[in-house]
Amino acid sequence: MTQVKTRDAVLAAVIVVGFIIFQIGADVTSGAGALFAVLGLIVVAGAIATLVYDHMGKNRLDDEPTVVEQPALSRFLFHDTRSAPLWLALRLYLGFSWLEAGFHKVTDSAWVGGGSALAGYWTRAVAIDPKTGKGPITYAWFRDFLQFMLDNKWQSWFAPLIAWGEVLVGVGIIVGGLVGIAAFFGALMNMSFMLAGTASTNPVLFVLSVLMMLGWQVAGYWGADRFILPMLGAPWRPGRIFNRHTTTTTTTAAS
Repeated sequence: MTQVKTRDAVLAAVIVVGFIIFQIGADVTSGAGALFAVLGLIVVAGAIATLVYDHMGKNRLDDEPTVVEQPALSRFLFHDTRSAPLWLALRLYLGFSWLEAGFHKVTDSAWVGGGSALAGYWTRAVAIDPKTGKGPITYAWFRDFLQFMLDNKWQSWFAPLIAWGEVLVGVGIIVGGLVGIAAFFGALMNMSFMLAGTASTNPVLFVLSVLMMLGWQVAGYWGADRFILPMLGAPWRPGRIFNRHTTTTTTTAAS
């Protein structure tokens, strides 16, 4: 079994502390709560980034394996192109759900003609019941964020952004183009709606989007990503477009 390093254990503890700080900030209703919440997220992100940086690209001096073997089901779903028909079915459901929601918004002047619909949604979300002292939003920092946007009338440009964003997410997922990125922005909107106290279909769509992000390499194989991904590649393995200069240089040197 891989031996646990002291530095790794410390970083894991820092991540836990960061989440505790975030939760403390989320439970505080004053303005300081938002600062604590942001501080907690920064601590968590910094510790995770440090942990990843410490281990990426390093070769171990011993023969002890550091990668846990994936179950056959995981390999099939997230790395095997034979799972593409399943992902296509999920893409059609998820994509049309986003496309339908976005279409209703882009054809509604209350969304794209000033954002009054979004302003009304934010107003209901930040409202506090005088009897219970609570509202739809659990986290005070998110309520403060929505109130800040309301006070500054951000709905005028934020509402069209959401409306067209939903359409683009739907189209991207349906055609299978950059599925992982489209699913990420879809999940981001789902999370925002849920933080604002709206459940509806958001939990289901959020789970499907997360699964699609995990399977980004094969989710669009029966789609545009079958051609896009080999050209673009990934940050750790550039595609044909970014390797063209290297290939040309190597050929010229050999000549």
